Amino acid sequence: MELAAKRSTLELLRSSGSPVTSETSQPRKKAFVVIGVNTAFSSRKRRDSVRETWMPQGEKLQQLEEQKGIVIRFTIGHSATSNSILDKAIDSEDAQHHDFLRLDHVEGYHELSAKTKIFFSTAVDFWDADFYVKVDDDVHVNLGMLATTLARHKSKPRTYIGCMKSGPVLADKNVKYHEPEYWKFGEEGNKYFRHATGQIYAISKDLATYISINQPILHKYANEDVSLGSWFIGLEVNHIDERNMCCGTPPDCEWKGQAGNICVASFDWSCSGICKSVERIKDVHARCGEGDSAVWSFLI
Repeated sequence: MELAAKRSTLELLRSSGSPVTSETSQPRKKAFVVIGVNTAFSSRKRRDSVRETWMPQGEKLQQLEEQKGIVIRFTIGHSATSNSILDKAIDSEDAQHHDFLRLDHVEGYHELSAKTKIFFSTAVDFWDADFYVKVDDDVHVNLGMLATTLARHKSKPRTYIGCMKSGPVLADKNVKYHEPEYWKFGEEGNKYFRHATGQIYAISKDLATYISINQPILHKYANEDVSLGSWFIGLEVNHIDERNMCCGTPPDCEWKGQAGNICVASFDWSCSGICKSVERIKDVHARCGEGDSAVWSFLI
């Protein structure tokens, strides 16, 4: 009943032509894409390295929203202890940079699937965007190429964009990506269904809204990228395999750029992100970055 009521309310409000948030009843801001950079309390140096490379700061961040409809925020919840030192540190950092989206979520590595649901639901509440992107804070992104890639798929409904993969379901509880519910995926040794790798992916407005509406009953698997893929597996969804969203770090992304194939995102598969990203992301940006002007010349 609660789910049906929320769906009816959202449909009524949004069909009126004036999108509003479900929580605050305030007009949502229009955007082309909302990019949530997943981060943790312990990742201040990673955030600063992102700010110093591919993420604009200050007035430029605001101009990017107003002129290009590209919204970028670090996404983080709160600690288990109310108003802790960790929370106050984020408050202070946000007061300085104004680039956080605070989530109603208790932070924890094993809670990434829940955080993903809450991010999309919160982003949908605040922004009426064509696309919503999740990216990790140890990944290099070329914003202009990301926007250009998304724009190619703007007319398609229910789009799920990323580097699609199908890894093994790991039943051994002693390995890193152990799947406690391995039995649901059939015989031992089976692989997961196709899903976008978790370092970066994008979903269209209708899929983000679907997550927002159905959040309470969407099942969470151990791995966040598997969880997201599972929420779409029974729907009429366009799975778009964009290999330029999972380039390697130099020399891979550098060679591709020299050949005219600029990467959307670069990272190291072996580290599920850029290995030692704080020390290396500046070099990746220097060798594989599209140039600061690229995103400003992007046309929606």
